[in-house]
Amino acid sequence: MSALRLLPNLICLARIALIWPILSLLAAQDYGWAAVCFFVAGVSDLADGYIAKRFGWTTELGKWLDPLADKCLLITVFVVAAWAGLVPRWLTAVVVTRDVMIALGALTYLAWLGPLEGRPTFASKLNTLVQLAYLEGVLLFKASGFPPVVLLELGTMLTVATTVLSGLGYVIEYSRRASGAPA
Repeated sequence: MSALRLLPNLICLARIALIWPILSLLAAQDYGWAAVCFFVAGVSDLADGYIAKRFGWTTELGKWLDPLADKCLLITVFVVAAWAGLVPRWLTAVVVTRDVMIALGALTYLAWLGPLEGRPTFASKLNTLVQLAYLEGVLLFKASGFPPVVLLELGTMLTVATTVLSGLGYVIEYSRRASGAPA
């Protein structure tokens, strides 16, 4: 196996490693550098997936590591941003509740029915992109006053919508699978 085959997984690990500097920068209220580091982390999510698919370097580890890196980054930054008063706490509760619900559903499915086969849905990928863009917008606003507040408010509503819709999509899909209903 070529060492390059591990590049997508290494990018995922780098995304996880960026969480601590982002949190440190948020704690120091250095929103400009926090926005830069968060942007790099967000771009790494696109890069690892593109590289893995483009070159056929998808691995079993990567199938778990990529969503784990996304969730660690997003949940941690949402919670810290809410604690710092940068994002609404109710929005953070919606984001965290969705992910906890999906994780508990996956564990229940695994325990009762066996291995969980599946790929992220389009709604889930869109949700991740919207959450990344929203948090990036919040950090940029704190650093520079841009984007306008009206765009952040729209971002809040879009984040809620994609979070709820993607969460419901998972509930419906895995409930259907658990009941044995056809697609």
